[in-house]
Amino acid sequence: MSPLAGRTVVVTRATDQAGSLAGALTGLGAEVIELPVVSIVEPADGGAALAAAMSSADRYDWIVVTSPNGARRVAEALDGPTSARLAAVGPRTAGALEAAGRVVDLVPGRAVAEGLLEEFPAPSKPGARILLARAEVARDVLPDGLVAAGWDVDVVVAYRNVAPDVDPAVLARARSADLVTFTAESTVRRYRDVAGATLPVAAACIGPISAAAARQLGFAAIEADPHSVDGLVHAVVAWAEASPPTT
Repeated sequence: MSPLAGRTVVVTRATDQAGSLAGALTGLGAEVIELPVVSIVEPADGGAALAAAMSSADRYDWIVVTSPNGARRVAEALDGPTSARLAAVGPRTAGALEAAGRVVDLVPGRAVAEGLLEEFPAPSKPGARILLARAEVARDVLPDGLVAAGWDVDVVVAYRNVAPDVDPAVLARARSADLVTFTAESTVRRYRDVAGATLPVAAACIGPISAAAARQLGFAAIEADPHSVDGLVHAVVAWAEASPPTT
């Protein structure tokens, strides 16, 4: 029997990003409900600030990206070679740069902002600069930590997470699912906003930040290891093996 047979799993990723996760879960026998609770859109300035920063990328010692969405937009805006080194918060983020032909100089062992801070080099000279490209709303752990380490940091908005319209019929099905998957802290909070307090429900989270947010809101959360789509799928399978169906 397929390991997820008889299980209903909600995928909350943005519509254009849900395919790999939904497909993997379906292939393992799950009934997958795609309920995107975030939509990825351009910054309010249409990307002008990012384009301006990339047009003079050589003035930075490092360009740091914290998500595949930011990485793809940096790669699109970065025209030609640059002397700036590239750092990505994790393998998925690095992969988006590498797919565009960019060499990533630093990927931490732990795919979270704290992991990147632990491995980031100290500035080699006064006034050394970093460009941090990220979502409009994000934790300040990374820029604050880099500044505290002696770097001059410019933060530029690469994209925004906004709330899409949710189909009431799909939402009704999601409320009775066995487990919900989260790939970012923002998806945890948006799901709770749209689904209400139909808890507790099991949640599989891609990393410690989303897992902490899920537990704070009352979910019975498990954390993927490694912090990747593959790790998330493995976490769902492990949950199913440890939680026999009640019917």
